[in-house]
Amino acid sequence: MTATAVTLRPEPVRWWDIPALVRLEELLFPGDSPWTAAMFWSELAAGHHYVVVREPAGAAEGSAEVSADGSAHGTGDVLAYAGLARTDDEAEVQTIGVRPDRQHAGLGRVLLRDLLRAAGPRRVLLEVRTDNAPAIALYESEGFRRMGVRRGYYQPSGADAWTMERPAGASAASGGER
Repeated sequence: MTATAVTLRPEPVRWWDIPALVRLEELLFPGDSPWTAAMFWSELAAGHHYVVVREPAGAAEGSAEVSADGSAHGTGDVLAYAGLARTDDEAEVQTIGVRPDRQHAGLGRVLLRDLLRAAGPRRVLLEVRTDNAPAIALYESEGFRRMGVRRGYYQPSGADAWTMERPAGASAASGGER
C-alpha cells in the first residue's frame, strides 16, 4: 500500500511536537500573531485536546506500515495540527493548521471531525478569517453557521473574523472523507 492510499489519523500532540507546531504557525500565519511555544505549552498543560497528523513512516519510499483498516500513525514530519478547549457546556476550536503542500487534501476535515468527536454534545464555537473561503466552506459543511463578525480580530493585520457556531447536541462527525 502506498502512502497515498493510507488514511492518516490524528494522534495526541507531545511536547516534542511543539517546535514543529511553532514553525508551521509562522509559515501559515505570517501577517498575524502566530502562536508561540509558550502558548502551546499552556494549552497542553491545561489539558486541552490537541492533535497532530504526521507523515507516515516510510512514506517517502512508498512503504508506510499500515494497520488492517488502512490507518497509519506516522513518525515523520507534522503535516497538520488542531486544538480544542472544552468547558462543561461548550467547546472552542482554538486552531487548525495544515502544511501548505498538504492543503485541500482532506486533512482539515479529518482534524475538524476529531475535534468534534472530542467536543461530544457540547456547543462548539470558532473564529475564522472572513477571507478564508476554503475553511469557511469546511466549517459550514460540518454544521457550523455564521453568527457575526469580529472586526479587526486578527492582529497585527487587523483582519476580520467570522464567529461560527455548531449547536449543542449536533451529531458527532461521521468520520471518513466526503
